[in-house]
Amino acid sequence: MLNLITMQANLEKINSTKVKLNVEANQAELTQAKDQAIKKLGVNVRLPGFRAGKAPASMLEKAIDPNTLGQETLEIIVNKLYLDAVMANQLRPINTPEITIKTFVPYSELTFDAEVDIVGDVVLGKYKKLGIVKKPVTVTQTEVNDVLKRMQKQLATKNEVKRAAKNEDEVVIDFDGFDAKTNDPINGASGKDYPLILGSNSFIPGFEEGLLGSKANEEKEIKLTFPADYGVASLKSKKVIFKTKVKSVNELVLPKLDDVFAKLVGPFNTVEELKKDIKDELTKTKNDQVLSDFQNAIVEKVVNSSSVDIPERLAEEETARIETEQRQNAAYNGLTWNEYLENQGLNEESFKSLAQEQAKVRIKTGLILGEVASSENISINNEEYNSKINALKKQYASDQKMQEELNNPKNQQDLKNRLMVEKTVEYLVSQN
Repeated sequence: MLNLITMQANLEKINSTKVKLNVEANQAELTQAKDQAIKKLGVNVRLPGFRAGKAPASMLEKAIDPNTLGQETLEIIVNKLYLDAVMANQLRPINTPEITIKTFVPYSELTFDAEVDIVGDVVLGKYKKLGIVKKPVTVTQTEVNDVLKRMQKQLATKNEVKRAAKNEDEVVIDFDGFDAKTNDPINGASGKDYPLILGSNSFIPGFEEGLLGSKANEEKEIKLTFPADYGVASLKSKKVIFKTKVKSVNELVLPKLDDVFAKLVGPFNTVEELKKDIKDELTKTKNDQVLSDFQNAIVEKVVNSSSVDIPERLAEEETARIETEQRQNAAYNGLTWNEYLENQGLNEESFKSLAQEQAKVRIKTGLILGEVASSENISINNEEYNSKINALKKQYASDQKMQEELNNPKNQQDLKNRLMVEKTVEYLVSQN
């Protein structure tokens, strides 16, 4: 179906994310494009009696190769009319168009087709008064006491003992984990001279309990099963044998919880000041988490209630970007790509499928937030941007590489985009 948009251009919808523009230039536009081409090319033309590019247009035209002039005129007029048609139709192209010249008689006639992928229509769902409730924040005395106890343990005196280990003791151990079925070593499940406080729940359930009663130089095999919700997918519910050796048992003598202790751990005069600071920090941490959860819940509900057709090309590019990110993360953590996939319980095919879904969510979220910003006239002004970029430059004043990154135009645009997202999310929170 063809929809007339101007006397020069028709829009043909190929599908919801691809269109073809049928464009025709008029005589005035061709003449203007030709004049621009002469002016551009004439800069390099030298004629007797005139400075470069300063001769009359009629003389410059005669001195320019006709084919070169025709090609330059064509490029100028095609670019202009394509952009005019895009703006007239309020299209959002995501790639360079495929241009097909249908007719071109230099300076008198031009018709061409421009096929391009676009973002489909964005249909916003409800985004105000969504009924999402932010959870209240409370900090208990028990939580404060737990932090104080950890501080005491960090500053505890360690006295090596010959007796059997008990809860609250530190044991220094070597350990290696093996698959209970194959007896193969488990990657990442080993350590040397590892200090472990029994009862700290630092290891999977059963490991610390298995070391209770051990003495220095004693070796033990501890048979366990990894939790079903363990963070590494390949280890979930896996049966494992840990071969351990206790190298020493240390009794922890905790410092007294008094004003002297408070002065030792920070700028506090009394233990009550320390307790207040701990409570304030716990409250801030919880508030930050609750706000983050609240923001995510709002954005998720808005996105799920809205719709947009995502171009396949855009989804492919974002999927490739996600894979690049994950490969870099794997390498940073010392894992091969296969080891990373195994830890996540994935193979190449399932990873690709998961990445594609993540890509669609990312793209849709960005487009929906962008539509909210457009609907509510939300923007980032120069003062807001300059404040943020200057703060970052000050923060990394001694890092030359970071300074170069912050001066990179692409990174600056990324920063503006992030600020825009943050401001839009803040708006959504204010409306809910």
